[in-house]
Amino acid sequence: MMYDQTRAQQPAGQPRGRDERRAAGPESLLPSTERDAIAVRLGHALNRFADTPLEALEEAESAFDEATAQLVNALAERRRVLRAGWQDQDPDTQSDELRHALRQYREITQRLLHL
Repeated sequence: MMYDQTRAQQPAGQPRGRDERRAAGPESLLPSTERDAIAVRLGHALNRFADTPLEALEEAESAFDEATAQLVNALAERRRVLRAGWQDQDPDTQSDELRHALRQYREITQRLLHL
């Protein structure tokens, strides 16, 4: 395990913040407000299953549909931005810029493959 100087300087027993825990991973594809709203809807569906199972399933399906729609939109926007960064470049574009775009495609594709 590596030494974490920032964490070592925190008072003993202080929990790490939510942002600090997320800083290690890649940026989320969905804004936190949208993720949270979908999670609330799914939680609501789970909580009402015992009383109204069919309605709960419909609500869970709706939350799933919203999540997939948001994900598709986010991926389409990410693709548009990536493509705009290299598509109309001068043929003499620096290979570093093209390499950066390729790394971004690789990262997002690998994330999709690990869903």
